Amino acid sequence: MGIRFFSQLCTQRYEMIGELLCQEQHDIALLQEVWSERDFLFLKRKLSSSHPYTHYFKSGVIGSGLAVFSRHRIQDALLYQYSLNGYPYMLRHGDWFGGKAVGLVIVDVSGLKAHVYVTHLHAEYSRAQDEYLSHRTVQSWELLQFVRHTSCGADLVVLGGDLNMHPQDLGNRLLRSHTGLRDCYTETDMFDGCEDGHTLIADNHFTKKQDLVPFEKGIRIDYILMKGSQRVTMKCESLSTTKGPVADKPFPYSDHEALTAEFGLLHSEDTLAVSEQMEVVAEARALVKEGLCQTEALRDKAMHLMFGALLLLLLPLAMAFLPCSCSCSFSTLGLLGAVCMVLLLSGALLYLLFTTHIKVLKETEDQMMLTSNDLQTKLTGCQLSGSSSLDGSPEIQPLSPFKREE
Repeated sequence: MGIRFFSQLCTQRYEMIGELLCQEQHDIALLQEVWSERDFLFLKRKLSSSHPYTHYFKSGVIGSGLAVFSRHRIQDALLYQYSLNGYPYMLRHGDWFGGKAVGLVIVDVSGLKAHVYVTHLHAEYSRAQDEYLSHRTVQSWELLQFVRHTSCGADLVVLGGDLNMHPQDLGNRLLRSHTGLRDCYTETDMFDGCEDGHTLIADNHFTKKQDLVPFEKGIRIDYILMKGSQRVTMKCESLSTTKGPVADKPFPYSDHEALTAEFGLLHSEDTLAVSEQMEVVAEARALVKEGLCQTEALRDKAMHLMFGALLLLLLPLAMAFLPCSCSCSFSTLGLLGAVCMVLLLSGALLYLLFTTHIKVLKETEDQMMLTSNDLQTKLTGCQLSGSSSLDGSPEIQPLSPFKREE
């Protein structure tokens, strides 16, 4: 959506979004980039009748931007802020200042326990030279770990949000293969929306054309993912998106197209192959190791900057006590000393920042190694043991429809 006073037509678009949600009557609406709590409170008042249960996730300097509006009572909520999320000195991108995170709400839907997740991952600013790829991969890993460890006991699992990844990007494949979450776009038989399910399209007033390079028509980076349980299977009955311009309005709701999914609830659930999970986690480990090497190189440069600044700092001190120092004014020596101090402090801060990032990357790689070893054990067990199947197929009993929008 946007940041108040910085994004175009922010107030008017929040008014339009509130009207849309009131009209459509979704069971649950998951929003990202609601950076101002004032805007959240506006939507909360506007949706008080249609969606009386709400939660706003707070984190970071300017907030996570994540908000949930529900027709069903929210029983519990939990937030996890990602360990890596860009760099504070990359002011023109600004992701570091928004506490990118994943939020969980637990709701009761017709007697079924639904775990609903909303998230927003670090943006991709260059497809060819993506300096945040390792950060987004770590976020994907932390997201799948969070979903895996918090969805135990859930009858239904739904994840919606801006993943900032294409469907076949590594982080996306990692998330789906290790959680069992299924992409509603590929699962549904009824789709009404932008070509190829694109959620960032050229035919949108707020879209920056450079964000689509080299994909001229658009890209699909926003998702609704779903998973059932041993008790319930979820089926995506239909999926739709907004299509840029809004009828009778001079501008669209947002730069991203909204997704709406309607679910049918059935019985039984199948699992993903262990071998596929192993392949994806091995690829992810390799990418995290590459990011680790790059970050270690950055830390080394920061250390060199510190030592270089320290040596330069000794220069004006030495000059102050040399006979030739009379030719240099104290103001010149002071300026040189101040520059050296700035470089020294900058190097120290960057060293600490990159050291923190290295610890996160190493921890993630260690977790991936444990998962890989566990999967290898499972794969060996599957090869040694036989399998059995029932002659009859399980009875499929429809439960209740369940709609949600992202």
